[in-house]
Amino acid sequence: MAELAFFSGTMDSGKSTLALQMDHNHRARGRGGVIFTRNDRAGTHLLSSRLGLQTAAHEVTDDTDFWSEVAARRIHGERVDYLICDEAQFYSAAQVEQLARLVDEMGVDVFAFGITADFRTSLFPGSQRLIELADRVEVLQVQALCWCGARATHNARTVNGIMVVEGAQVVVGDTASAPEVAYEVLCRRHHMRRMTAIAARAASPSPDTLTLDL
Repeated sequence: MAELAFFSGTMDSGKSTLALQMDHNHRARGRGGVIFTRNDRAGTHLLSSRLGLQTAAHEVTDDTDFWSEVAARRIHGERVDYLICDEAQFYSAAQVEQLARLVDEMGVDVFAFGITADFRTSLFPGSQRLIELADRVEVLQVQALCWCGARATHNARTVNGIMVVEGAQVVVGDTASAPEVAYEVLCRRHHMRRMTAIAARAASPSPDTLTLDL
């Protein structure tokens, strides 16, 4: 039976690395697949990992119709057994429903990877719909860490080094196009206190020591 699986986690938890590995494993067994992504920090039409790995991918836009994409490929004789869908938090709810339909009616396995909540701790529409519809939701076992050493559970956005909790839901950071915008993973305690690594260092009596009980 085909399945819709959603692999979620914070930044730095290895989602894109797992997506690349899963694509490799399925192709090595003779299966045909298509890789999709949206708003990858490395640029359009790319799926990239923070480890430095990357591969070509089909860029998802607001107009992408996954059902039509797969149907067109199969009509032209292309084998499509599975889809790798990275940055799935940026997909629309309707697009996630298209993915579910592909699983149920065409027997295509869909492996989606994405962040669950944004920098405001609100669910992304794509992630919310995936949680509602997926046959399987898995939290990645590679734990990203907050600056304090605790497990990171929240994504924080910084602008010019200062954590913000307002603004557009989707802004790609760590790129040349938005050099002032960056992201950092934090535990809940320090996300609630808006205490990033830079803020913690500023509050520490020693520039080389982070005060862990802030």
